[in-house]
Amino acid sequence: MQPWKTLSRRTILNHSRFLVVEEHTIELPDGRVISDWPWIISLDYVIVLAVTEDGEFLCFRQMKYGVDGTSLATVGGYIEPGEDPLNAARRELLEETGYEASDWINLGQYRVGGNHGAGMAYLFLARGARRVAEINSDDLEVQELFPLTRSEIEAALAVGEFKVLAWTTAVALALLCLDRED
Repeated sequence: MQPWKTLSRRTILNHSRFLVVEEHTIELPDGRVISDWPWIISLDYVIVLAVTEDGEFLCFRQMKYGVDGTSLATVGGYIEPGEDPLNAARRELLEETGYEASDWINLGQYRVGGNHGAGMAYLFLARGARRVAEINSDDLEVQELFPLTRSEIEAALAVGEFKVLAWTTAVALALLCLDRED
């Protein structure tokens, strides 16, 4: 298989550090050229499912602008310029929950939009989490720390209570990872 080739690009919207839209001219492997391919540039981010020393999964109940109603959520946030994804994950866990974890497992990195970009998500499982500080989050949304047992998080996952794809994916991959270790 041959990759698509970017022949040119131009910025059509530079809204902020959170959103840039480009228009690319691309050449497909069969030689066809598409002159108006949209490409979205947004910040890369981390998602963390943390498990405490007592076996509780650290989740939140919260509202998001793009989600109807209340949702369960994981720890997460944007990667700062020049910041390593694992360091961003550790920072976000501490800021949002006041917890640190002793054992980190990389669950992978995933392009948000396969054809149009939209950033990269880095997913982590943090084990052995223990409270070391007060919550110091600057998040825009109000969120309530909501620890769950293994059976509760499995049930919540099964009925779609994690309403954002990245959260659902991180929870499912983390549970799969934990099952493989048993």
